Amino acid sequence: MALEISIALAATERNDDYHISRLLILIAANSGSRDKVKPIDGLTKLAKLDFLLRYPNCLERALKATDREPSEAKVQEFERTTIESKMIRFRYGPWDHRYRRWLSLLVARGLATVAVAGKTVQIWLTPEGRYVSEMLSSNDAYKTLAERALLVTKRFGSKSGSGLKDFVYETFPELTSMKWGDEIKL
Repeated sequence: MALEISIALAATERNDDYHISRLLILIAANSGSRDKVKPIDGLTKLAKLDFLLRYPNCLERALKATDREPSEAKVQEFERTTIESKMIRFRYGPWDHRYRRWLSLLVARGLATVAVAGKTVQIWLTPEGRYVSEMLSSNDAYKTLAERALLVTKRFGSKSGSGLKDFVYETFPELTSMKWGDEIKL
């Protein structure tokens, strides 16, 4: 039984659709209302916001670091010991080397567009991407994730990518002593 669960978790981790769905929900949460749509400015910002979304125990710690109530994250007990996704220590902290791939897949599927402003990659959802994110967010399987994406955006979305990077290093100082390429275990 344990082997079957491990195999199922590994398959989920390799499934791009799982990660794309999470990113769609996160980008939509960050984009504001239909009347005043804004992009996510930069891959670093996307990665740091996603770090807090993917790791609910880290979101609790980040909330506490900003004098917010960790219970806002509504972390269920099973989530404290079963984090399916792995992140790797990279130059700018937690990072998954597949962000560029996932972003390319979002664009190729017509769910997002990308623009460059100066040196910053801006990520926007298309109307189709917004529609899909709304459908996912209303699905019971994604409701908790959608609520957390809104919480992550509300509490941390106003920070720049660089500001989020600095915040992550301050809040999770153990990341700074890890070697590049090491799996993050918090």
